[in-house]
Amino acid sequence: QVQLVESGGGLVQPGESLRLSCVASRSILSFNIMGWYRQVPGKERELVALITNSDSTNYADSVKGRFTISRDNAKNTVSLQMNSLKPEDTATYYCWAKVYAPLRNYWGKGTLVTVSS
Repeated sequence: QVQLVESGGGLVQPGESLRLSCVASRSILSFNIMGWYRQVPGKERELVALITNSDSTNYADSVKGRFTISRDNAKNTVSLQMNSLKPEDTATYYCWAKVYAPLRNYWGKGTLVTVSS
């Protein structure tokens, strides 16, 4: 059973930074892709950023230039550095991992980020 455990959420003011971390219960090299989604009540979960096991990255347009995803294979950790936070970044952030064969998606339980003055 794969576990993804997020940490680092909290309450910050607009313009401030947060760093989210996701620790996996097994080597993250076993996942083809890892990333972060976010969701606000009443809306669909949206992809924020992803990183492949070859270190290719992709970001939602709304966070490009502000968020950076990275991975530490030795620590089985994927992180999301979030700078210049805006109120519209307020959401529950979920860690995600994908394996192609066999096809599996894994999810963490989420960590809440609130950006408010």
